[in-house]
Amino acid sequence: MNVAETFETMVTLFNPAAASNMNKTFQWNITGEEAGVYALKIADGACQLIKGGVEKPDVTFNLSDQNWLKMAEGKLDPQSAFFSGALKVTGDIGLALKVPQLFPTPR
Repeated sequence: MNVAETFETMVTLFNPAAASNMNKTFQWNITGEEAGVYALKIADGACQLIKGGVEKPDVTFNLSDQNWLKMAEGKLDPQSAFFSGALKVTGDIGLALKVPQLFPTPR
């Protein structure tokens, strides 16, 4: 799976029950060979992928394509990546912590 496919998959994993009354945008700035900017806008119980990102996301994640793919595959713990500096988060940190509930992945 490549970086773009992981974000398309996130839309299908979206858990509307965890997003009640939420109107927020999450953005990932991915660096490396598969660099890109991807935003997931959550509003009215729906999730929309916005390739290229948005101007003012509520929370932004900055990391390499390799680390993102490892995270998406469950091979890199997001908390460990954050504390090691491999993942940088700006904006609403509390919102960042809701990602696992909003996009649950089978493990």
